[in-house]
Amino acid sequence: MAKRPPQKPGLPTEADVLDFIQSSPSIVGKREIARHFGLSGAGKVELKALLKRMEEDGLLSKRQRKLIDRSALPPVTVLEIIGTDKDGEAYAEPVEWDERQAGKPPRVVIEGAEKAPKKGDRVLAKIQASRDGRYTFRGRVIKALSDRSNKVLGVYRVLPGLGARIVPVDKKARHELQVMTGDENEALNGELVEAEITRDRGRGLPTARVRERLGDMSNQRNISLIAIHHHGIPNEFPERVLRESEGLKPFAREGRTDLRNIPLLTIDPRDARDHDDAVWGEIDEATGGANIIVAIADVAAYVRPGTALDREARIRGNSVYFPDRVVPMLPERISNDLCSLREKEERPALACFMSFDKAGRKTRHRFERVIMRSAAKLAYEEAQSAIDGRPNDRTEPLLERVLRPLWAAYGVLLKGRNAREPLELDLPERKLILDAHGLIERVVTPERLDAHKLVEEFMIQANVAAAEELENRKTPLIFRIHEQPSEEKVRALAEFLRTVNMALPLGQVMRPKHFNKLLKEVEGKDYQHVVNEVVLRTQAQAIYSPENKGHFGLSLRRYAHFTSPIRRYADLIVHRALVTALGFGSDGLSTDDIAKLNDTAEMISDAERRAMAAERETIDRLIAAHLSKQTGAVFRGRIGGVVSAGLFVKLDDSGADGFVPVTTLGREYFVYDKARHALIGERSGETYQLGDRLEVRLVEATPVSGGMRFEVVSEAKEGKPAGRRAVKTPSRPFRGSKGRKR
Repeated sequence: MAKRPPQKPGLPTEADVLDFIQSSPSIVGKREIARHFGLSGAGKVELKALLKRMEEDGLLSKRQRKLIDRSALPPVTVLEIIGTDKDGEAYAEPVEWDERQAGKPPRVVIEGAEKAPKKGDRVLAKIQASRDGRYTFRGRVIKALSDRSNKVLGVYRVLPGLGARIVPVDKKARHELQVMTGDENEALNGELVEAEITRDRGRGLPTARVRERLGDMSNQRNISLIAIHHHGIPNEFPERVLRESEGLKPFAREGRTDLRNIPLLTIDPRDARDHDDAVWGEIDEATGGANIIVAIADVAAYVRPGTALDREARIRGNSVYFPDRVVPMLPERISNDLCSLREKEERPALACFMSFDKAGRKTRHRFERVIMRSAAKLAYEEAQSAIDGRPNDRTEPLLERVLRPLWAAYGVLLKGRNAREPLELDLPERKLILDAHGLIERVVTPERLDAHKLVEEFMIQANVAAAEELENRKTPLIFRIHEQPSEEKVRALAEFLRTVNMALPLGQVMRPKHFNKLLKEVEGKDYQHVVNEVVLRTQAQAIYSPENKGHFGLSLRRYAHFTSPIRRYADLIVHRALVTALGFGSDGLSTDDIAKLNDTAEMISDAERRAMAAERETIDRLIAAHLSKQTGAVFRGRIGGVVSAGLFVKLDDSGADGFVPVTTLGREYFVYDKARHALIGERSGETYQLGDRLEVRLVEATPVSGGMRFEVVSEAKEGKPAGRRAVKTPSRPFRGSKGRKR
């Protein structure tokens, strides 16, 4: 934040302004604020300057209601207590935080806790602007999640001559823990354990007692257990939930439309076990448009409000997918059996029937509760090969009758999508292929097929129809919202683009097409990758909310998740809302569901962030284990993040992420240029910028934490010396691969 001028008498503080806006029942502007604080004349001028500074610092947006930069810290998040300040107030940091994109995590002062939290405790808190200048945020505790003040998750090691130790999985941990004789709890060398710290002061290492043995870390398939336990992801169903799922009876056929003669197809990854969506489509010969059906597993028929199954699904929020396992939202009896749209088997579904004109605009839709029978279970690659002229024995009978009409219908929908101009970020995903022992066999980047795009567009249209139907009927629901980028982030993007001689006119209402135009302009240029990265980081994070704010990335006015109720609780809520709105039965939204919509939206948004962090950390650990025997090897990569402390580098072949400390870059000072996302030599001008390609040597790989440390061995990009125009970051000299001092 910029240094503040002295406070003028009578002028409200930042905290005063934020408190007024938060407590106001409607959107307020400068006029309402001036009236509330009794300002006139010169006071209004000073207020305008204050509001401008607050906008620049990200505390306010132009719309005034968005007080905090939500891409920096969500409005409700899980915090971990990290200490107390000199005034005795507890402060915390967000559990989920990507330092590669946002730098050091913000500190949050804790308020509203029933009892004084201790270091290591985790709480779910509502985030607001701080009342004073010591902290950017304050967090009011919604719920205490766990007491981790003296608990550590780590790998138990027996070291010859040194005794038993616990290596913490947390990258921030400073010390190993010593386990005294008698405190091992029969733990074996290499096991993941949860331990209780018994002494944390005095000389020597802290000591700990093993409380629970969680799995053998020599088996690579247990690496995901680290993330599961570290993030508190529920991975075992309570007995009452399993009993309830086993006692479920077959669905009732009465009142359902019979679609068993419609050749609906499931098209999924080859290894998918739960199939919750099926599609069918054809050209409407009369209009030149298309008619499609999207049938979704009727989970609401089995998971009723207020049951043990429902409560557990709400707590979990979503299924979590690791390279070696899936932690499902629902027991297998439901996810892989009763609700899975298995080939040739009768299943209940909620179907969306949609018609589109020849330009790809939806003209009508309707929902029905149906009984269906999947004509075939196809993999994406299998369906695509058939369309490309290489059918197999399974797809040959379906090609002319089902697949070609389906693709023709997709062609119509594609016209509408192109006219809509959603955000077109090209973000290839890497997939780990594991062998029979859970070790990485290879890392691949799956090809993005038309089959993927077809299913995606069909699902998007069904999600839109669900949101429209419920909004028109004024039925409560949970929307999937993606707000437009904040004015502060757009301004930062424009500032960065100026460094590569590009312009982004400010003051306009940003649309996805404006970003698409930028991405098109840089195709094939040296800075294409860095522009893509910065545009991505300009976007807000999608969340769930009972309030419709549209979906910016998809360029849609309303959007809800409806198509994956087996693995997302938000979709189950939307299914229940449709059942209620359309009079499909007594298993719709309960009064409790409606009363808790806000809390549910916050819980499942947090569960989604938790799952993403756990999945990413598990991949980091698997790759670190894979590369741990290649210390000293040189790899090609790209700078994926720049902070004042150094560079985050992503390797080309494996997608592995590692860190290059700024202290190893050379013997001069390196200045962190935030606008350019770069570290620049004070005298030489040597520049390391987001997106730059370079070669690095692997110095250290730690499978337990997933951390990797590199050193740069290739030449830096030439640039202008940074001088002393910014805060300097000192670096120590080291000798690079060419034997010269850097």
